[in-house]
Amino acid sequence: MSDLARTDVLPQTIDVLRRGMNEGLHIGAQVFVARDGKTIADFAMGEGRPGVAMTTDTLTLWLSACKPVAAVAMARLMERGSVGLNDPVSDFIPEFAAKGKQAVTVRHILTHTCGFRFVETGWPVTTWSEIIERLCDAPLERGWVPGQRAGYHATTSWFILGEIVRRVDGRPYEHYVRDEVFGPLGMLDSWIGMPAERYREYGQRLGVLMMTDKPPLRPLPPYNTEPAITHCRPAANGQGPARELGRFYQMLLNGGELDGTRLLSPETVRLFTTAQRVGMYDESFQHVIDWGLGFLVNSAKYGPATVPYGFGPHASDRAFGHHGFQSSLAFADPEYGLTIVIIPNGTPGEAAHDRRLRAVLGAVYEDLQIAK
Repeated sequence: MSDLARTDVLPQTIDVLRRGMNEGLHIGAQVFVARDGKTIADFAMGEGRPGVAMTTDTLTLWLSACKPVAAVAMARLMERGSVGLNDPVSDFIPEFAAKGKQAVTVRHILTHTCGFRFVETGWPVTTWSEIIERLCDAPLERGWVPGQRAGYHATTSWFILGEIVRRVDGRPYEHYVRDEVFGPLGMLDSWIGMPAERYREYGQRLGVLMMTDKPPLRPLPPYNTEPAITHCRPAANGQGPARELGRFYQMLLNGGELDGTRLLSPETVRLFTTAQRVGMYDESFQHVIDWGLGFLVNSAKYGPATVPYGFGPHASDRAFGHHGFQSSLAFADPEYGLTIVIIPNGTPGEAAHDRRLRAVLGAVYEDLQIAK
């Protein structure tokens, strides 16, 4: 582990992650923690892929923890006057209006209230244009009125956000986020849809997310393959070191600016990272959860012991961020000036992941002596 992983800095956190490795929940992990802009911990432990050590330079898979990048992409277009939150998606993608989707707005997509969760996109085999065609041709779910029902869209709607970016800006989504978000923030090893030549150059620096719910251990399909990493999936195939995802959240904590580079205004950051969907039952998670615009916001008030994919027992009500399926977590807690990114590389099942998540997040706050 790196110098910033001394056991006197985050001892309980390290113990929780070590126990998880001993129990077979993951084979390694990356951790980045900063407070008030100062890095407290940036370390790696275990293996990044079987037989290869995890380092702080390993490009770990973020899965859905990359969704907020699309939110920031939309926010930048909104600030330029190119996109409005209440604009119908069909203003940008006319063919999307087919089969009852004409009322779906950008806001509905960002708050997961748009109603086309289960379309088979064929990714990563199908082309981007084929995926957009399938989504445009899909009907709304039976009885769904956009904005009146909520249900987390794991991947489908984020392709539509990516297509809005492409049609408004002209650049493919994966190029836009490199040029407009990752590059300005110094996130030079972060990608959503990595070029094939870079995939091959990175080689064993690319971490592998393992399925650990039952033996034998095996990579989570299809994410260990070149097509899955190189074919852009805006909701799920983000990849990079934990500390770089930490820079993204540090920018948001700073009100849209980092190291002299401003991406967003403080007002826009506040709008996107505070609750815009309130008190609605999420039909995917089967729990009441509040959402910002593309960001999960702390919903512990609806049941701290039952709310899925929360921010642990000690996070403030102002915490916001996003998780990846049974693995990654990145969030900011403005109340305490905290940026936390934790990426264990195993998917042990929902129940085991929930226990791991609560334990490791509780440990971080307790190690920092800011527990409630």
